[in-house]
Amino acid sequence: MKSFILLITFFSVFIVKAQENMEQTLPFYELPDYPETYTAGTVAGRMVESLGFRYYWATESLTEADLNYKPSENARSTSETINHIYSLSLVIVNSTLKKPNTKSVVEMTFEEKRIQTLLNLEIAANILKASDDISQYKIIGDKEIPFWNEINGPIADAIWHCGQIASFRRSSGNPINSKVDHFNGKVKS
Repeated sequence: MKSFILLITFFSVFIVKAQENMEQTLPFYELPDYPETYTAGTVAGRMVESLGFRYYWATESLTEADLNYKPSENARSTSETINHIYSLSLVIVNSTLKKPNTKSVVEMTFEEKRIQTLLNLEIAANILKASDDISQYKIIGDKEIPFWNEINGPIADAIWHCGQIASFRRSSGNPINSKVDHFNGKVKS
């Protein structure tokens, strides 16, 4: 019996450690070092990285109660807000991939959506940081919309909504990890 309990304890610790390691391998656990030079591409890329960092920590370890939380009957729930940020991440990555935006609906779990949002933002940030001309990254729909609108549209909107999720989760009793240093983009030891 002692061996069985020891084995169960070992596997429980192993699973927790594996989950922690998986979390740290997702993009934006911490912000990468900033570029040596300031260009339109490196600044725009850093904005998207900052969004990714804030999204990572706003959505890390959300519970079912957090996902269902909404501050009032007329407000979006946290889950609905996450859906919206996911759709904004598609607009951001599609513009950097020079792909048109479509209205296709794919069913995903919260975790799948979280991971895909982070990956979308990582792809977009990397493309932007390597670019000498970010004006080529237009939002493509019925017409092409310049990158300026990407900044004040989906990027700023997604940052705004990350703040809402942070506020919602605090209200539902699950505040963001207090070791997260948003100013420096790091996690304190």
